[in-house]
Amino acid sequence: MDDSATAAPSRPGRSLAILTLLFFMWGLITSLNDILVPHLKAMFSLSYVEASLVQFCFFGAYFVVSFPAGFVVERIGYQRGIVLGLVVAAFGCLLFYPASNLRQFPLFLGALFVLAAGITVLQVAANPLIAVLGPAETAPSRLTLTQAFNSLGTTIGPYLGALLILGAASGAQAVQGPYVGLAALLLVMAVAMQRVRLPAAAAANGAVEEDDAAAYDSIWQARHLVLGAVAIFLYVGGEVGIGSFLVNLMHQPDVAGLSTDAAGKFVSLYWGGAMVGRFLGSAVLARVPAGRVLAVNALVAAGLIVLAVALRGVVAMWALLAIGLFNSIMFPTIFTLSIKGLGARTGEGSGLLCMAIVGGALCPVAQGWVADQHGLLASFAIPLVCYLYIAYYGVRGSQRQRAAVARADA
Repeated sequence: MDDSATAAPSRPGRSLAILTLLFFMWGLITSLNDILVPHLKAMFSLSYVEASLVQFCFFGAYFVVSFPAGFVVERIGYQRGIVLGLVVAAFGCLLFYPASNLRQFPLFLGALFVLAAGITVLQVAANPLIAVLGPAETAPSRLTLTQAFNSLGTTIGPYLGALLILGAASGAQAVQGPYVGLAALLLVMAVAMQRVRLPAAAAANGAVEEDDAAAYDSIWQARHLVLGAVAIFLYVGGEVGIGSFLVNLMHQPDVAGLSTDAAGKFVSLYWGGAMVGRFLGSAVLARVPAGRVLAVNALVAAGLIVLAVALRGVVAMWALLAIGLFNSIMFPTIFTLSIKGLGARTGEGSGLLCMAIVGGALCPVAQGWVADQHGLLASFAIPLVCYLYIAYYGVRGSQRQRAAVARADA
């Protein structure tokens, strides 16, 4: 049965507000990982590589769950898909309770995977709905708005986590209250989502560029998409890697010498920069070519890493925190450039880009290995390489090849 069959659909504005709240919640939950990494590292005396498994399990769920989630959402509908994602995410939060009681690191990793699986289902179901809650030509602005509130969640998350987890004296049990509270909020949202009737999403795939619809026999022929998937992989990996190790870096005496809870609060500036940058970036992108903006931001981020490694001390702390401002426009810009001109294959391309978020699982592990072998500050060479590739993608890699179109016309 269609989700809207039993009641009149709500107005688009109300539906957009509900979806914006979803983006806020999964932003907050995702950024709490930056607090879990140092907390669990200290609790279980982990190496940096072992501590990075927090991000590996969380973002690995995107790779594992994306395609099955798409199939499930296609069968049950977007609204029920959102409800399912909220329930699964709530269950993952509740698993933190037994994990902390039993003090088993693998149980924490399992809870994170379940939590991330729910968020993956949410993303698969919610993103297409954003596109149909108004005119197609204003869809990018709606997506930018929801992503700005996602960044608001990632800004608040580390600060709350620092207060409630790193600042707590109860050790393993410090995570119980925050995550049980999150589970309750997610379940309340699931009930509310079940009661609200969202508009029909018959046109969720959006407009098709007819001239390009037959250009590609396979998405793998779209060079700008494949290179864009690599850019998404490296962007998420670099962003998550920096956020994961900022607390430990600021805690070091030769950098800032902050306590872990004080350092955790500073991480909010990293994610807050992304929120501010998205509001500013939306105005800049309306006037400047997207590839150029992407390349400039990536080069500035790379330059800030070089500055941090070269000067060290408090300068390193502030330089790395400032990267959040330049991260802001990268994901939506790479995504938009990657799917341009795919026509009828836009859905397949979007699925490939969603799977590429697994970079948030793998790059922090590589950075953790470098940190264990050569020191924490040296490990930021990993995100440096990521940003240099993104700059290349903005200048050259995002340019579409027209050969496939020419063959189709021949």
